[in-house]
Parts: sequence; C-alpha cells; structure tokens
Amino acid sequence: MELGYARVSTVKQDLDRQIEALREVGIAADRIYVDKKSGSTVNRPGLNAVLDYARDGDVIVVHTLDRLGRTVRDTLNLIHDLAERGVGVRNLADPIKVDSSNPNDPMAQLAVVLLALFGQMERTYSVERAAHARAVATAKGRRVGRPSVVDPDKLAYAEHLRESGHTIAEIVTKTGITRTSLYRHMPPRPAAEFTAGLQDGTGSTQA
Repeated sequence: MELGYARVSTVKQDLDRQIEALREVGIAADRIYVDKKSGSTVNRPGLNAVLDYARDGDVIVVHTLDRLGRTVRDTLNLIHDLAERGVGVRNLADPIKVDSSNPNDPMAQLAVVLLALFGQMERTYSVERAAHARAVATAKGRRVGRPSVVDPDKLAYAEHLRESGHTIAEIVTKTGITRTSLYRHMPPRPAAEFTAGLQDGTGSTQA
C-alpha cells in the first residue's frame, strides 16, 4: 500500500499542492497524513501516525524529501529506520528521485547513497560553521555557551581581586564563586613575553 505524507511549516500555508500531487499518483485522501508543523518540531502527529500505520511492504510517498526531516541527515536516518521495517520511501518532485522500496533498482539505491553523501556534507559544513562562529565570538571577547548565572557584581569583584594579585583559591573564598565558574567567566591572563627578541626592541636576539 502507498501512504502519503504532506507537511507545511505554518498554519497559514496550505497543503493543497502536495495533496493534489499525491492524489494524482493514486493515493486516496484517507491515506494521506498531514501536518502543519515546522520540520524542526519533534512532535508531528501526522508523521507519527503514518509511521505507526505503515507495515512491511508499504511505501510512504512525499512530494519532496524535506517534508520528512529537518535535515538531510534526519531524512536519511528515517529512510534507513523504515527500510529495516520493510517500509519504503518515495519522492515525487525532487531532482534526485529516491525509491527505497525497490532494492533491486541500482538507480534508486544510488539516489540513497547520494542522499547519504549530502547528509555527511551537510553535517560537516554545520560543524565547521559552528566552530567558526565560536572562534569569531571568542576573538571578539564574547563568551560562548550557556548564559552566565554568576552575579555580575561578584564577578567584577573577582576580577578586581585577581588584578590585585590574589590567588584563585583566595578569590573563591572571598566571592563564593566556584573555581570552575571563575575559569569559565574570567579570560586568561595575557601570556608573559619571555622571548630574547624583546631585549633589543628590534625583534632580533642579542647574544
């Protein structure tokens, strides 16, 4: 049996175009499951319903693969999970046609391999972008990660104590801020310059 799934991201968008495309390939309206939810939303009742209903030998048909998952990797994982249950996935309008229900079709399997490649590329680029954003933020003196929960006044006092020459242990005692939090919130001291090049002011080493 072929089952349809259609999704739009907001309630203001309509599903008509996707539903019509699914009906044109012979899927009855009562076998087309729908959601008006963002792809980033984990709770998608329509998707959950079609996944629960699908049985070995069934095929879930979508207009485009991005209707299934938030990312290529999410979609690929779903395709693999369904394949283990004997359920296929087929798309209608993407440039790359995927039909995981036909393991004997080399082109269909190539499409799944290409999807896996794109998923890996997507993850690699995402990790690189995140690392670059963190590096830029750190270079500009912005702390990355969770928002600070340390009292700003206490943190300012801690910085004053450090500049006055107090040890970390003394600062912990005086402020009540944990050692881990101090290391996380206070930038490291500038590295001391001990190179011989500083001796003559020209950058050259004097013997």
